[in-house]
Amino acid sequence: MNIVCDKTLLSAAIDGVSKAVTMRSSIPVLEGILLKAEGFQLTLTGYDLEMSIVTTIEANIKEPGEIVLNAKLLSSMISRMPAGQISIVAADNGKTTIQSGVAQFEIQSMPATDFPDLPNTGAEQTLIIKTGVLRDMIDRTLYAVSQDEKKPAHTGELFVIEPGSLTIVALDGYRLAIIQRAVECTRDIRIIIPAKTLQELLKIMGGADDDVKIDANRRYVVFTSNGYTIMSRLIEGDFLNYESVIPKDKKTRVVVDCKTFIDTIERASLIITERLKNPLRINFGEERVTVRCQTPLGKVVDEFSPVEMTGDPVEIGFNNRYLLDALRYSKCERMVLEINGPLSPVKLLPEDGKDFIYLVLPVRFKNEG
Repeated sequence: MNIVCDKTLLSAAIDGVSKAVTMRSSIPVLEGILLKAEGFQLTLTGYDLEMSIVTTIEANIKEPGEIVLNAKLLSSMISRMPAGQISIVAADNGKTTIQSGVAQFEIQSMPATDFPDLPNTGAEQTLIIKTGVLRDMIDRTLYAVSQDEKKPAHTGELFVIEPGSLTIVALDGYRLAIIQRAVECTRDIRIIIPAKTLQELLKIMGGADDDVKIDANRRYVVFTSNGYTIMSRLIEGDFLNYESVIPKDKKTRVVVDCKTFIDTIERASLIITERLKNPLRINFGEERVTVRCQTPLGKVVDEFSPVEMTGDPVEIGFNNRYLLDALRYSKCERMVLEINGPLSPVKLLPEDGKDFIYLVLPVRFKNEG
């Protein structure tokens, strides 16, 4: 293989596909990027046996071929090369020379035949969605994905794809995030996509008005966006029937200013640590919201007003982080809290509609049965 390509293009491509490379593996080739030169293009592939990322850049292909180079080493080398054209020449003995200007490296490549074949997914075209819409939907829900590997289905996001709409759901047993958008879909399918796949998708998607093409079946999902193709295995298992846990009734409705509420919770959280945890005791009254907390570090009482409230005053215990996450990731100026009592899940909605729903479970105070 003998190629010449632009440093900026190559460096960006390496960074993109490296997100699917295993940094520590007993199989050395999985720590590498597959470089395949043919025609007028260089194709780069990273694959960790669960997710692959592939992209193609323009290159002057003097001699076609394919090799695997260690991703971490290659990224470090290319990023430190001077700007301009970079040449990569691979000899039959596995010695690969990488050069830009007077800077030259010689490293050992691995055989492309050792690189695992990407599966033939058979995924069918499912929908095309604007990057800005998909990014917003994932941003507002990914925080609620479970970290508990004992419930693998909840370590990803449920995509409910139906004619006319896309619904994304995340939950971890303590909070729930649901968002829905009107989208033209060609399929009717429910799939659970690993959180890692969606995190990497967020990093490589293009501008807000660009399209993201999503192909899917029961085993794989394939995203095509911004010159990249991400293939991922889906998570198997049963996702919670989330619609059944959403409260239908409310006894109290409170409208709060998100920034004011966040600031108040953050002040009260100063006496909470990983070791010294206690719930926030939040009282929703007719004119004000009062936040109290006590830990071995100290005691805090804070409040803000005015608030719009209808229904019964109520006091609820909250995990500070769970409530903060819901307020922050909502990206709203004002939110509605619908409360059905001190032990019922609290529903959080945007003031101007219902395009997403958050649920946060309350914390039972120790002096309650």
